[in-house]
Amino acid sequence: MADHEDSTSPPVESMMEKISEKIHGHDSSSSDSDNEKSSPSAFKAKVYRIFGREKPVHKVLGGGKPADVVLWRNKKISAGVLGGATAVWILFELLEYHLLTLVCHCSILALAILFLWSNATTFINK
Repeated sequence: MADHEDSTSPPVESMMEKISEKIHGHDSSSSDSDNEKSSPSAFKAKVYRIFGREKPVHKVLGGGKPADVVLWRNKKISAGVLGGATAVWILFELLEYHLLTLVCHCSILALAILFLWSNATTFINK
């Protein structure tokens, strides 16, 4: 059992060394790494991002308000968008409402409001 522990230890240590080399960005076998370490500004200028990205996610999404909504930077607007999308989903999927029916009912409602508004303004102005 002690032999088994000794046999697994070197691969684990070598993996740890490889990971630390990747994180720190230098090879222990390379002699050029001493020249790269001489300029600390070059090391600080390089930003390591997950999955090798060069741009931030906000820029990849186009920046501005849509990226803010997707990244939840303005929580009230993002929650409103999520709530509206949920309401539309419930309306169409769960209640089996159709888009054409919704458009027709909205246009009838708009016409009724405009009719009542125009008649009300004629009585108010008299």
